[in-house]
Amino acid sequence: MHTRPADSLADSPLAQEARDLLRNCVHCGFCLPACPTYRITGSELDSPRGRIYLIKEMLEHGGANATARTHLDRCLTCRACETACPSGMQYGRLADLGREFIERDPSSSRQPGTRFVRLVLAKVATRRELFTALVRIGQALRPCLPAALKALVPAKARDRTQTRDVLAWPTARHARRMAVLEGCVQPGLAPQINAAAARVLDHLGISLVAARDVGCCGAMEHHVGRTGAALDQVRRNVTASERLLEGGCEAIVSTASGCGTFAKDYGHLLRHAHHSIAGTAARISAATRDLCEVIDPAALEDAVAAISKARGVSLEPVRVAWQAPCSLQHGQRSSTTGKVEALLRAAGCELVATRNPTLCCGSAGTYSILQPALARELRTRKLASLLGDRPAAIATANIGCLEHLRQASAVPVRHWIEIVDSILFA
Repeated sequence: MHTRPADSLADSPLAQEARDLLRNCVHCGFCLPACPTYRITGSELDSPRGRIYLIKEMLEHGGANATARTHLDRCLTCRACETACPSGMQYGRLADLGREFIERDPSSSRQPGTRFVRLVLAKVATRRELFTALVRIGQALRPCLPAALKALVPAKARDRTQTRDVLAWPTARHARRMAVLEGCVQPGLAPQINAAAARVLDHLGISLVAARDVGCCGAMEHHVGRTGAALDQVRRNVTASERLLEGGCEAIVSTASGCGTFAKDYGHLLRHAHHSIAGTAARISAATRDLCEVIDPAALEDAVAAISKARGVSLEPVRVAWQAPCSLQHGQRSSTTGKVEALLRAAGCELVATRNPTLCCGSAGTYSILQPALARELRTRKLASLLGDRPAAIATANIGCLEHLRQASAVPVRHWIEIVDSILFA
C-alpha cells in the first residue's frame, strides 16, 4: 500500500516510518478473520486492514480524526494479524505509530474523563511500589468489598494444596545466574510467580536474582501513545540491565510475556539513539528471554522423574488447559512456539483440548479497563474454549491474562511455572 504523507509531515520521522510500514500491506484480507474485534463487531474499521486505511488517511490529510481514534482504541494490539499476514506486515508497530500520531494532534483531544483514566493508568500501574501498596490495601479490605469489586482484587498468595511459603526465594548459589524482571503489577498481584520461577531454576542449577533496578518495561505508556515517556523508561532500563549483564548474569528473564515482548524490542525502539545506547539496547534485546526459553524440557522431565522415584509414588497428571498469551504466540512466536506446552508435558501435566487457541482473551494491558464491553465478550469466548474439556486449571504466561481470566473462571488460573513448582515441591 503506497501513500504520500501531507506536506506538513514531509520531515516527520514518524510519518516516514509509517509510510515504509504501509508498503508491506497488499490488501489481501487474510488478517480479517484473525482479528478478535472484527470477529465481534463485523466492521472492517475494527479490522487491521480497516485501521491501516485509517492511518493512511491520517498521514495523507496531516491530521487525526475521531473515527481513527475510536477504531485504533478498540485494537488490542494482539498481533494475530501479523501471524496471519503473508507479506510480513508489522501491524503492531504501525498501530503504535498511529496512536502516537493521534495523541500528538490537539484536534483529536479525548473527553476529560477518558484522559483522566488513561493518565491514572500510566502513572499508577507503571509504578511498582505504589501499585503494590494499593493492592495490599484492597486485599485487607477484600472481605468487606461488594462482589463486583471483590472479584477485581486477588486473594493473598498462598499454596492451594499444602501449607508452605510460596514466596520463599532460594539463596543464589550457582555459577549460572540470570536476572528476572519484576514488572509493575505482578509483584502486587502475584508475587509467587517469580518465587516459583526462582525455585524451579534453582533445582535445575540456575540462580535467579531480582532485577530490582529495572522498572516498568514501558509497554503500557507506549501503547497508549505516550512514546516520549516510554522511551525515557526504556533508556533507564537498558542502563540498569547492562549492569546486570556486566555483573555476571547471562540473561534477562521475563515471567510476563507482554513485558518480555516489549523488552525484546528495545533495540528497535532505540535504533535512532546515540550509537552507544543503541548498541547497548540491541544487546539487552538479544539477552532477554521468556522463562520458557531458559528451561530444558529434558532436564525438567528428569527432575520430575527423580522426585517421583524419591517419593516412591507416581505423580498424578494435572489436567491443564493452556492459554497462550498473544504476546507469546504472536509477539515472540519464532522463539517460544510450543515451548510452554513441552515444559508442562515434561512436568507430567495432561494438556486438554481447547478450541480457538489463537483467540485473544481480551486483557491486552489496559484494554480490559478502557474497552470493558469488548474485553468481557472476548473473555467469555476464551473461557468457553478453554473449559470445554473440563481442566483442573488454566495455565498462562502473562499476568494480565491471568488476572482477567481469573475474575470469571470456574477453575483456578495460574502461571504455568506455578504449576510446575507445585509438582516439584508439593
